Amino acid sequence: MAALLLSLKQIALTFGGDQLLTGANLDVEPGARIALVGRNGSGKSTLLKIAAGQIEPDAGERFLHPGNTVAYLPQEPSFGEYENASNYIRQFLNDESEEHLIPITAEALGVDPNLSLINCSGGEARRVALAGAIVASPDILLLDEPTNHLDLPAIRWLEETLANKNAAIVVISHDRRFLKTVTNKTVWIDRGVTQTLDRGFAHFESWRDKLLEEEEMARHKAGRKLVAEEHWLRYGVTARRKRNVRRLSELKTLRQSLREEKRPQGRVKFADIETNASGKRVIVADSVSKSFDDRAIVKEFSTEIVRGEKIGIVGPNGAGKTTLVNLLTGALPPDSGDIKIGVNIDLVSLDQKRASLDPNMRLADAISDDRGDFVTVGGSKRHVATYLQDFLFAPEQWRAPVSSLSGGERGRLALAAALAKPTNLLALDEPTNDLDLETLDLLEELLNAYEGTLLLISHDRSFLDRIVTSIITTDPDRAGGWVRYPGGYDDMVAQRGAAPGDKPRATVQSAPKKTSAKKPQPVKSGAAKLSYKDKFALEQLPGKISGLEASIAKLKNALEDPDLYERDPETFNKTARRLEAEEQELAAAEDEWLALEIKREAIANE
Repeated sequence: MAALLLSLKQIALTFGGDQLLTGANLDVEPGARIALVGRNGSGKSTLLKIAAGQIEPDAGERFLHPGNTVAYLPQEPSFGEYENASNYIRQFLNDESEEHLIPITAEALGVDPNLSLINCSGGEARRVALAGAIVASPDILLLDEPTNHLDLPAIRWLEETLANKNAAIVVISHDRRFLKTVTNKTVWIDRGVTQTLDRGFAHFESWRDKLLEEEEMARHKAGRKLVAEEHWLRYGVTARRKRNVRRLSELKTLRQSLREEKRPQGRVKFADIETNASGKRVIVADSVSKSFDDRAIVKEFSTEIVRGEKIGIVGPNGAGKTTLVNLLTGALPPDSGDIKIGVNIDLVSLDQKRASLDPNMRLADAISDDRGDFVTVGGSKRHVATYLQDFLFAPEQWRAPVSSLSGGERGRLALAAALAKPTNLLALDEPTNDLDLETLDLLEELLNAYEGTLLLISHDRSFLDRIVTSIITTDPDRAGGWVRYPGGYDDMVAQRGAAPGDKPRATVQSAPKKTSAKKPQPVKSGAAKLSYKDKFALEQLPGKISGLEASIAKLKNALEDPDLYERDPETFNKTARRLEAEEQELAAAEDEWLALEIKREAIANE
């Protein structure tokens, strides 16, 4: 086994009176590509800072192999005495022969080499700091949310560049597609302790869910055992007037372990968004154009958006995505053309910079629009403190000023404020920034169930694929041109043959890397029509799916009986096995139906 480049053993750290890390381990081997994952507040960034040598733990050991170097990208970089971007990036070069890396990296990440670092925005600062980390040639590269504030072309360039790096990499990111592409190992921080999967992030979520299910089953059995032991204590001991010291000791230990056990951190709870039906036509754009300083941002764009559609808007930074949304929602007048907004439209917007959050206002006022301490969500009147708890805020935080929040907390607050308002037209600009993966899952569920119309700007390819019904993106052949494609992000790329903003870009390599060329596989053309078997399956599958859903509901209801395991463990286990089998059968049936439906639509559109 190769010697470890960096090792953290049994790291413990207390923060703000709470035990943040209790037994965290991290082993970085040569060639490792590690995804460091966990809930917001679980200690990911803190563990990365300890790995970088930025902070000292309360206990545990950090070992850096002698002679190894570390480059670290923090979430909030500082530049010291450096005044412009190129000077800051230059410090990471090995010698003057690498000077050419500065313009290559700056262009790929959208950085102006002459950018002043004194008054630059948070997004600009992060891209400059990332450029510095990329041009360095460390043995270990530690990256905290490197895709934040990057557009899609820059993210793809970063993926290619990291693939060509010799450095071992540890990365924190909320971008599923990015993590699946760049990692080969996963370290999960949960309740202060790390668990390691020797496979990339693509395999993490199913592994994590299995661990949590096993833990819940063990807790369920422990709870049943406690009931049985207390029954013995009350009746067995009293009736026989005997003492079994060992059994009493075991009962005390069991109670103590259940009291002290750390449960998984609470999940964000999203109430359904309150909607009133809008007219069928929500937005109609007819030959709309908008320019700034003689540069065409939107040119002769026409589209019709109807009630219930979920539109993703993608493109490189500076292409005009926010301008397009502002035009479509009536927030910005066009230079020419016509925008018609439908009847009974209730618009709620979430801007990328969260500018609607006044740093001096209380969290409660941000939620209630300064109208008191109560808010009506999903038809129910709630105190803002309890509503904020749904978004993982502490009960006492509702009186705190917005200025006291971290970047992630500000993101959650802005989302909570937006979702508290009745709306049938929702415009979200980069809502995934600073959200953890579990919160993203719940936001996806909410937006998929949302009955109104959605305009969504996002650089998160996986998030787009799971939600939107069509994509609006830049036209590569026309300045200011925008084109609409049916389907999600991957569908759009397949239809246009390339991702938006794609162009040849040099990557920053540590050394040449041999790759095995693969022969392109011929694409098989689809059948001209559905076979009889496919038609029959399309007719039968909905009934099968409904039957499985009903059966699964009954099985779950049976397992909720708190006494079933003790009363009849054989039936409990049999029911649990049947539930697992039927859930797998349901997933397979749904996948089969979806594949056939896509095939049917493709044939109908030929």
